[in-house]
Amino acid sequence: LREPGLNLRVVQLFRDPRAVHNSRLKARQARLRESVQVLRSRHRAEPRGPARHQQQHLLLPPGLLGGGRAPQPQHRAEFFLGGALEVICQAWLRDLLLARRAPGWLRRRYTQLRYEDLVQEPRAELRRLLRFAGLSVPPALEDFVLNMTRGAAYSSDRPFLISARDAREAVHAWRERLSRQQVRQVEAACGEAMSILAY
Repeated sequence: LREPGLNLRVVQLFRDPRAVHNSRLKARQARLRESVQVLRSRHRAEPRGPARHQQQHLLLPPGLLGGGRAPQPQHRAEFFLGGALEVICQAWLRDLLLARRAPGWLRRRYTQLRYEDLVQEPRAELRRLLRFAGLSVPPALEDFVLNMTRGAAYSSDRPFLISARDAREAVHAWRERLSRQQVRQVEAACGEAMSILAY
């Protein structure tokens, strides 16, 4: 970031963790390997000793970790997906707190983007991002962003398929698909980051 020849800018994309959890649950098999890698990264980063066993796993089905047993096969995917989302939210919180305390030169090179804002106001957010990057806004790019977020279709069965769709439906899909318990668990695990991001 301090290298003058690079003129590096950072745009960090966030999405409502409840929507993230919903998408990851729908694509659980596709996200399983990635979730295991995320959990391994936490294990490598944790200090050794008794303190690391005191962490509560909030996003896991009830009784899953009781007695130190491995999760049942039918819950294994949810076990890994839930644990990975916890790690992701903790990383988000570290990033958000770092950005808040950053010196001015760093803040000028960093911005945040909420997926929901991009979906609701694609042209305005695109202009803001390109202005931040010091780039012009070609009309073809505006048309592309509008098409990708306002397409005629909505593919809820394939959440990670990149296609033109009405992304506004995806913003609140978690409200219809997650149970109240799942919503409460995500909010408990990710609450501090969600508060900073105004979710």
